[in-house]
Amino acid sequence: MRSDLMKSGVDRIPHRALFRALGLTQEELDRPLIGVVCAKNEIIPGHMHLDRIAEAVKAGIRLAGGTPIEFPSIGVCDGIAMNHEGMFYSLPSREHIADSVEIMANAHPFDGLVFIPNCDKIVPGMLMAALRVNIPSIFCSGGPMLPGRANGKTVALTDAFEAPGAVRTGKLSESEAADIVEHSCPGCGSCAGMFTANSMNCMTEILGLGLPGNGTIPAVDSQRIILAKHAGMKIMDLVRDQVLPRQIVTAASIRNGLAADMALGCSTNTMLHLPAIAHEAGLAFDLNHVNDISEAVPHIVKLNPAGHHFLVDLNNAGGLSAVMKRLDEMGLIDTMARTVEGTWAQRLERAAIRDDDVIRDREHAYSQTGGLAVLYGNLAPDGAVVKKGAVLPEMMVHTGPAKCFDSEEACSQGLREGRVQAGDVVVVRYEGPKGSPGMREMLGPTATLAGMGLDSTCALITDGRFSGVSRGASIGHVSPEAAAGGLIAYVKDGDQIAIDIPNHKVELLLSPEEIALRRQQVVPQPPKKVTGYLKRYRAMVTSANFGAILKDE
Repeated sequence: MRSDLMKSGVDRIPHRALFRALGLTQEELDRPLIGVVCAKNEIIPGHMHLDRIAEAVKAGIRLAGGTPIEFPSIGVCDGIAMNHEGMFYSLPSREHIADSVEIMANAHPFDGLVFIPNCDKIVPGMLMAALRVNIPSIFCSGGPMLPGRANGKTVALTDAFEAPGAVRTGKLSESEAADIVEHSCPGCGSCAGMFTANSMNCMTEILGLGLPGNGTIPAVDSQRIILAKHAGMKIMDLVRDQVLPRQIVTAASIRNGLAADMALGCSTNTMLHLPAIAHEAGLAFDLNHVNDISEAVPHIVKLNPAGHHFLVDLNNAGGLSAVMKRLDEMGLIDTMARTVEGTWAQRLERAAIRDDDVIRDREHAYSQTGGLAVLYGNLAPDGAVVKKGAVLPEMMVHTGPAKCFDSEEACSQGLREGRVQAGDVVVVRYEGPKGSPGMREMLGPTATLAGMGLDSTCALITDGRFSGVSRGASIGHVSPEAAAGGLIAYVKDGDQIAIDIPNHKVELLLSPEEIALRRQQVVPQPPKKVTGYLKRYRAMVTSANFGAILKDE
């Protein structure tokens, strides 16, 4: 056993003495030691119940003859960190989580690991760690939140973020907004729609590192506890057979993940996290291939904020196994890709599609192409990402004058002051991985635009990123970013910007001569003064098209 490095032999007498201090018996030490990485805390609604998941996981480990040892992980609630300086730390926390798990798992050589994440950057951070450490691992997430009811309709966090803009424009009363505050997030779990947290929990299951249901079973459902016990038992099989994460997450798994991503219309943040995960697995990830997959895969599931269904509806419809069954019927996935319990072919034998409206066939798909697209042009020669499944038809092709802001705060103020008009292309820059630093989410501005009813006439382009809650013609991850000399730094108010999502284009309509003159005349914004972790992060972070990973050297 790997754990013998810290518990067996004459030289490990002092180590065993320290294990005795923990209250472990010799019988427990004789068994495989399984690290249980739990991100429970009291600031993230999606994590407040993870102690219950951890106890169930540990029960499963003991049932299967192992000894669980729990240790924690940090986590940031993106919703609570939104629209203030807290968001600088969200994406950088992903690298910190991966590093901290690596430290714990190698300083204490566990035989296997069970990861218990749920929200935003915690899931990809743990996935990166699992592939980096590469010892037997399985994931059991906390599960999605149920939607709420307010003002006589089903609501979720989307409604809460769009409420300020709706109140300011008279579309929503303050009492109606208060009802949304009280009821849009009714309890524990990752927010109810296909936002970043649920997108990545779904990806974990698709990549093969989670059991069926990991991405969709509601947080409050007893099946989530049962799933956790099964995950605890399954890790013992993986340890016995020495099945490693890099044997599961392969090039085929990544392609399956992208196919499911397009079918589901996941958060644009998957285009940061999947490259980072692939990197830790030693796999190439070419952003250029995303559009190829998107062109082949129809958008067959449309969840909030793009549609009116929620994760609970997808779960009731058969979950991700049913989605993969539908994609297999179209010949769009590799069913020989491995999971923690065999191949996808074996998993699909048990899959059933229970609702053809939630999980549509190709004939009735929302679109014959996928929910995400990568755009290119002089404004984004290295790519930009849009959740096209959440873009209104009238905004798929749009040309309009630029309205430029050098920060999220400046954009939010401009929106409040009415400086953005119908038809404008809002440009928010210096919010990239280096410029922010930390690549903040622009949910505040996109939600305000939607709440004001401008999502049908305005686009937003940024070198920052978006929450999965965002909808509309929201184009992010512009690379190169402004802080790295990207053309987005040289756009002026009134410049015409052409967006053509079906043809994957985003262009600043200026001549090469005028662009060259701009680069000579316009002085870029100086770097923000930062200290501590953010200073180190800025020095090491790469561009969004590489997943905003940290330089290896």
